[in-house]
Parts: sequence; structure tokens; C-alpha cells
Amino acid sequence: MSQHKTAVLAVGNAIVDVLAQVDDAFLQQHGMAKAHMTLIDAARAEAIYAAMPAAKVRMSGGSAANTAAGIAMLGGSVRFVGRLRDDELGQAFSQDIRKIGVAFDTLPATDGPATARCLILVTPDAQRTMNTYLGACAEMTPDDIDANAVAEAKVTYLEGYLWDQPRAKEAMRKAMRLTHEAGGKVAMTLSDAFCVERHRAEFLHLVEHNIDILFANESEITALYQSKDFDGALQHVRQHVEVAALTRSEKGSVIIAGQSVHIIDAVPGVSVVDTTGAGDLYAAGFLHGYTQHFDLHACGRLGSLCAAEVISHVGARPQIALKPFVQQARQA
Repeated sequence: MSQHKTAVLAVGNAIVDVLAQVDDAFLQQHGMAKAHMTLIDAARAEAIYAAMPAAKVRMSGGSAANTAAGIAMLGGSVRFVGRLRDDELGQAFSQDIRKIGVAFDTLPATDGPATARCLILVTPDAQRTMNTYLGACAEMTPDDIDANAVAEAKVTYLEGYLWDQPRAKEAMRKAMRLTHEAGGKVAMTLSDAFCVERHRAEFLHLVEHNIDILFANESEITALYQSKDFDGALQHVRQHVEVAALTRSEKGSVIIAGQSVHIIDAVPGVSVVDTTGAGDLYAAGFLHGYTQHFDLHACGRLGSLCAAEVISHVGARPQIALKPFVQQARQA
């Protein structure tokens, strides 16, 4: 893989996050499924935004984009592909992600739906309930996947949420094919248990035939295999991918590679404020370590350190320098 100029090419939804802290009654009042992501239309997005508390935090987000941002902050070379509109939110997203150090050159659309936004409600137990208006994200097509950019990357990282859009699904298939043709690795996150329920058969096929590195949390991996427990799902996935990095919240994470099992403890002493972006930053740490040839335990440790940082405050992007974690992960 010596010809690769970029560590990771991340493909996902370019979304601006709008976060607010609410109580459980707010979720019930608006008919929201707690701790899940729900796709909504423009009218519903406007209604929820109007009902949200005045104290809102706005920042660039999107699952794969958060992972790309984390990799850049760790010192890795990373490129992001995602669709947005040439509007205020689109400009804010572009400026934010480039300022962090992510290469981003997808041209904004000059017409069509507005830039996507995710309305995130954080309850006192730190769980986040997401309502996502995909907007311009839904316009991603295979033309957005540049063969040269794919060939230059060691790993192409895809978010499962993209599978909800037919043309984006084609784009993901193209990215997978080009990655393997160029000798790279395909990594994918299952994104959300509801997303898995919507696409189980297709996701199972991808896991068995197209994905080298799989990221999932406990609810996602058990949903994929319709397993009653985590250990049952673990036995299935180890047969299908080269590496599976499975997160378990306060139980830490488990990394499977064939017959090899690495158990990574959660970082102790973390005050959990908002779990938004935890999985995204875990993937960032893991992929940075992986592309730098760390052993799998160190990859998982770096993922845990990055995830612990992001859950300690509101928002899905780190608020402190991540580079010190790199050495810390290797010494553990």
C-alpha cells in the first residue's frame, strides 16, 4: 500500500448538527424514538427546530465527516466526500471541515434541496435522539466518487446511513469496487440499529463479500445477526470480515480478527455529557492507528481515548488536541 497518498477517504452525509438539551417529556411530546436517528422531511425539520430550546449549539457534523475530522486532528491525512448546497449552512460546513485539516473538494449544488441538518436532542442521561433532514445529501451519485481519490487512499470509510438513498447506494458500491481494485481496504460503520433493520439483507451481503473492517455498536451488531446476545453476534461476524471493531459503551470495546480477540476497557473517570459522535470518534482513532500500522489493541485504545473525549462535552467534534492520545495509546 506504499502508493497511497491518503490514509483515509471518508464518504458520508455532509450535515450541520443543531444540538439542544431537553427532557424526556420533549421527546414524548414530539413522538420521537429515544436514542435513535429518524429521517424527517423539510416541514418536520422546521417544526422541530422551532420547538427546540433557544440555547442551541450549531456545528458541522455527519457520521463519516466526524470521523474524518478526528483523523485530521490526530495528524492523519484524510479526504471527505459529501454533498451539500451553496447556502449558508453549506458554506459553514465547508469552512469548518477544511479548517480542521480535512481535504474536501466536493462541489456544492447550485439548485435543489438545502444543505442537510440533524436536530439532536440530548437528554439528562446523555443519550442523543437525532432527527435528520438529508436535503442535499440525498443527491449523492456515483459521479461524486473520484477514482483517483479512491486509489490514493489506504482505507475507504463508508457510513451505513448512506444506504437509505438509492443513488448514494450506487456511489458506495462504486467506492467499494474501486478500493479493492486499487488494493485498499473497505471500512464501514453500520451507523444505527434502525438503519440495520431497514437494510439487514443487503448489509449482511456487504459484510460477507465487500467489507474488510466493520464498525458497529452492540445494538447494531445484534440487530444485524438477529442475535439474542452480543457473544452470538460476535461468533457470526468473525467469520465474515478481516476486522470487526465492536463498541459496548461503558463496557469498552471488542476487536475481532479471525481467532484473535482484543478486549479494550472503557476509559475510566469520564463524565458522560453527550454521546453524540462517540462511535464516529472511536472509528477515527481506530483507523488512524490502523493506517499507521499500530497493533489492533493500540488501535482500539486510541479509538477509546478519542470517544471518551467527545462524550465529555456537548457536540460531536473534539474540543481538545487529540495528538497526545497517539503516544498514550501505543504505551498502554
